[in-house]
Amino acid sequence: MKTQVKALVVGGGAVGTSIAYHLAKAGWDDVMLLERDELTSGSTWHAAGLLPLFNMSYATTHIHQYSVEFYKTLEAETGLNAGFAVVGNLRMAQTDARMDEYMLYASTAETCGVPYQWLTPDEIKAKWPLIETSDLKGALYHQTDGYINPADVTMAMAKGARQRGVAIERKWQADGFHWNGTHWEVTCTKMVEKGGNLVPSDEQVVITAEHVVTASGNHAQRTARMLGIKMPAIPVEHQFIVMDRDPALVDYRAAGNGEHPVIRDADAQSYVREERGGWILGVYEKGAPARFEYGVPDSFRADLFQLDLERIEEQYMAMNHRIPSAEDCGLKDDFNGPICYTPDGNPLVGPAPGLRNMWLAEGFSFGITAAGGTGYYLAQMMVEGEAEIDMASLDPKRYGDWMTTEYAARKNEEAYDHVYILHHPDEERPACRPLRTSPAYDRQAARGAQFGQVNGWERPNYFAPEGFNDHDSRSFRRGGWWQHAVDEARAIREGVGLIDATAFTKHLVRGPGATAFLDWFTCNKLPSVGRINLTYALTGAGTTRTEYTIVRLAQDEYYLVSAGAWTAYDSDYLRKAIADKMPELGYIECHDVTTQWGVFAIAGPKSRDVLDALVRDAAPETVLGNKRFPWLTMRDIELGMVPVRAIRVAYTGELGWELHHPIEMQNHLFDQLEKAGKPHGMKLVGARAQNWLRQEKSYRAFGHELGRDATPLEADLPRFVDLNKEFHGKQAMVDHGIRAKCVTVLIDGPEDADPWGREVLYNGESRTGRLTSGGYSVAFGKSIGMGYVKPEDAVVGTRLKVKMLDQLWEAEVVEDSPYDPKNQRIRADG
Repeated sequence: MKTQVKALVVGGGAVGTSIAYHLAKAGWDDVMLLERDELTSGSTWHAAGLLPLFNMSYATTHIHQYSVEFYKTLEAETGLNAGFAVVGNLRMAQTDARMDEYMLYASTAETCGVPYQWLTPDEIKAKWPLIETSDLKGALYHQTDGYINPADVTMAMAKGARQRGVAIERKWQADGFHWNGTHWEVTCTKMVEKGGNLVPSDEQVVITAEHVVTASGNHAQRTARMLGIKMPAIPVEHQFIVMDRDPALVDYRAAGNGEHPVIRDADAQSYVREERGGWILGVYEKGAPARFEYGVPDSFRADLFQLDLERIEEQYMAMNHRIPSAEDCGLKDDFNGPICYTPDGNPLVGPAPGLRNMWLAEGFSFGITAAGGTGYYLAQMMVEGEAEIDMASLDPKRYGDWMTTEYAARKNEEAYDHVYILHHPDEERPACRPLRTSPAYDRQAARGAQFGQVNGWERPNYFAPEGFNDHDSRSFRRGGWWQHAVDEARAIREGVGLIDATAFTKHLVRGPGATAFLDWFTCNKLPSVGRINLTYALTGAGTTRTEYTIVRLAQDEYYLVSAGAWTAYDSDYLRKAIADKMPELGYIECHDVTTQWGVFAIAGPKSRDVLDALVRDAAPETVLGNKRFPWLTMRDIELGMVPVRAIRVAYTGELGWELHHPIEMQNHLFDQLEKAGKPHGMKLVGARAQNWLRQEKSYRAFGHELGRDATPLEADLPRFVDLNKEFHGKQAMVDHGIRAKCVTVLIDGPEDADPWGREVLYNGESRTGRLTSGGYSVAFGKSIGMGYVKPEDAVVGTRLKVKMLDQLWEAEVVEDSPYDPKNQRIRADG
């Protein structure tokens, strides 16, 4: 057994074997995989093996798509049949709303080149007569989809890995991780059989590895404790049952008919597929409990939980309705096993928080589908420094240290029972809320705030009258909340609005080396004292890692503001970069001050009038004017009794300020602003209206237009890139060239719907790109969107088409910042 390797993969399920295989395929010739028991002995062995080709996550869709194509190649390479049955995937809809969902699914699928077909109920019945279709509206059919044998595909990947030089060691458990400054020292214990249990022996070795990947599945909490990190990967019970032979199905197949597709009856929370003349029924029911919150018992191996048939009775009856011949089938086998989940249902893939060369691949609720693509893209991150797709949505640091075991367990249960609900793009899930609240939360709730959750924070999405029900307002079209957001957007364009932006991420960076560090770390010029700049930190591959508003407080002191959803993600990258550069540049402090500062954004042509009533200054008539307080500057001002770090910038593109204030004074400031705003008709405004307004100004948003798959130059932001200086990722950015370009489009869309930022874009018959943001423009009275297209299609005036509700709608590329392109309104004097 080797004790020195380049990469050690911990975990021998489908995910771990895929990672080992792809690291070797990418050129690393010294890779080892450890499995504490036998390969596939975790959730892999009892997985149903379905391969849902895509979901609404762009990154996850690419991962699933790669897996499906990759699994088809394994037999030719290894000689082992992976058991891939390409039977198709039939997503059935019982309601018009479900068909709306599938139309959005389909447009998103097109952005990744995933094929699909639409089927009517009659077409379904003609093709598969055993399916009851009288209550269906239709179906979305993925003809290249299907299912696979989890054990077979894992063994095929393991053989492929061995053929490429990977050492696979079974019955070895990782019991300790120590970083010695350059390598990981992993203490491993030989596991032995004793009385049917797997127990540690006295035999131990220490393996030294440059990189470690954990793919420990249900054991993720044990892994997290050993690493000293938090990880919201906790299993939830998942049940499926195997039915005896169905005579009607046997006769159907004997007549020469092909196998049924995987039948997804989302409105019945279940899936069904054929199995040796019978059926497998799997369900995603309410009430499935989280298990192993603090670790898997030593006695639990390839084991199952007791079946709870009462919990799935409703879904079982629904299957008998959908396939009436199944009612006469007996129960052949049953499974109730642990499947790992995360609060949002997406896995944790990427660098571990706070650690060097430690990579996580945990929390896979659809592990068989994701295994192949995860191995491929994670290997790219490890070997090349970055993946070809933006993996930020799967980054383990999307959950901060505020996350607890209780939160993760309850949210994972919610994620499980939400697998087949209608996934409205304006969906907000209720479990574990409210949790993180700004002081003004109760005041805003009393005024009708309908909250969304961002990084655990409660943030108003919009405001509605008493008795309004947000859940019932949701839609794939213009929901019941839409008019409220329109009114809020108009208030900012025509008068004044107040937005709670407390969730913004905020860091203080200071010290003798701070200026030189930030000059290297970001791509724009640093501002002078008292001024601000918008800038970007790049990845080593030259793509956009983080967007910052940098405020220079003093010669070597900076206040950095970034997206509220990404606090731990930004903080980890910033701190690691500082640690790397401090020996060269000098001492640098970095403090996450997010929870110390509240933020209100006031915007609109009357915003200065509101602040004039509150500002206290020796010359109050000039303190907010352009001479003393020009655009893109910061000033310490006093609003009544509250000291405010005011920044003259507005994400809405109107005259406005961000009012950063001591969090403990927030309620007092809110009351004073509300009082001062009343004579001017000031309206409380939520995030949805703000999102629309920023698109009218072509302001890019991180996680949408900005990400690790595009450079700032591809985002068409050359004005924020100083090519006269050296900065991290510069040469890689230049070498990329312009593969695609970000544009703003105005859309002549349907009367009752706007794009959500997930739709495909066409130029004639050719697919040219995709939307990354979408919404409604109050300034232009039509739909608006932002996205990426081929460079030749990014010319102002180019006519494109956007796929919405299964139709192509006219769209036109417009100039950047189509609303007030010269920024005259935001610069207005007073």
